[in-house]
Amino acid sequence: MKSAYELAMERFGGDTAPALSDAQKAELAEIDRKYKAKEAEARLAADARLKTADTLEMQGQIRQELTIELASIAQRSERDKNRVREASQ
Repeated sequence: MKSAYELAMERFGGDTAPALSDAQKAELAEIDRKYKAKEAEARLAADARLKTADTLEMQGQIRQELTIELASIAQRSERDKNRVREASQ
C-alpha cells in the first residue's frame, strides 16, 4: 500500500529531490544540531536579559531582538543546508 506522499509524487511527475549520500545526510544532521544549539543559546540569553529588564518597553525590545535573531539563525541554517543539497546535484 502506497503512502499519500508516494501517490502524489506519481501524479505530479515523481520526486525531483536528488538522493543524498550518507555523508551529506550526516552533514545536514550536523547543521541541524549546530543551529539548534545557537537557537537555544539565543533563547537562554534573552531569558536572562528579560529577568533583568526594568520596563515593559525593554522586555518588548528584547523579545523583538530575539525574534530577529531566531529568523537570522533559521536563514543561515537553510543557506548551509542548501549548499549541501546543491553539492549532490
